[in-house]
This record gives sequence, structure tokens and C-alpha cells, in this order.
Amino acid sequence: MNSPLPEEEACLIRDETGTQKLVGYIVDVSDPAHGRCHLLVDERHLNRHGALHGGIAVTLLDNASGTTGSLTVDASGKAPFLTVSMNTQFVGSGRAGWMTATGSITGGGRSLVFIDAELRHEDGTLVAKSTGVFKRVPQEKLA
Repeated sequence: MNSPLPEEEACLIRDETGTQKLVGYIVDVSDPAHGRCHLLVDERHLNRHGALHGGIAVTLLDNASGTTGSLTVDASGKAPFLTVSMNTQFVGSGRAGWMTATGSITGGGRSLVFIDAELRHEDGTLVAKSTGVFKRVPQEKLA
């Protein structure tokens, strides 16, 4: 399994949140236009049918999208964004190996951003995709 992680460790965010520690994904801010979320899927992430659990897929898409929004205002990818709404379509069966979710801005303004994301297996198979609306959290609301 070839790792999709960039060589520069400084652009990776690991173990920042409880969810990130629990699931084991890595946030990648190496591309200023596309937040990414990587996960080495193993048996802990699979459902009873041996496929990637849908909740894990949505978690990866949501994180890639939120990071993409964050990158519009902060190169570190840590500016807080909230998910206002998100629709997910499951189009393929995920299996063990590296999965990467990648977000892309499709529109928006000062406080709301529209973001599409795709989740792909390391072999290029599209597993799921999402569309969402994300809101920047104003600094004064963070206390």
C-alpha cells in the first residue's frame, strides 16, 4: 500500500481532536485549495459486510470539506468552520487500504462556503461524494 501522505510532515495534522484520535485519520493541508483527509482503513473501520462503514466515510468527507473551508482564510487549515448541511452519496464499496477524501470549493461568500468532496480508495475507486454548506465561525464566538 503506497501512502498518499505528502513528504512534508509540517502540512499534516494528527491527533488534534478526540474524533481524529478515535478514528485515526490524518488531515492534510499541503494544497491550499483542497483540504484532504487520509485514513488507512483496516478491520476497525469496516461494517459487518466487510466494507467501509458509512459513518466513517461521512466523517472523512466532512473533515476534508471543513479543512477546505478553513484553508480559504488560514493556511494552517485550523480556522473553525461548522457544517451547516451536507448530503452524501455512496457510490462504491470501500475496503481496506488508504482512503483519501478531498474537498473543493464550488461557491459561497464571506461566511458561507459551498464545498464538494470525494472519497477515493488508493486504487482510484470512487467510494462516496458529498455536497455541503459550511460556515466560518467568527472569532468572537469562540470563547
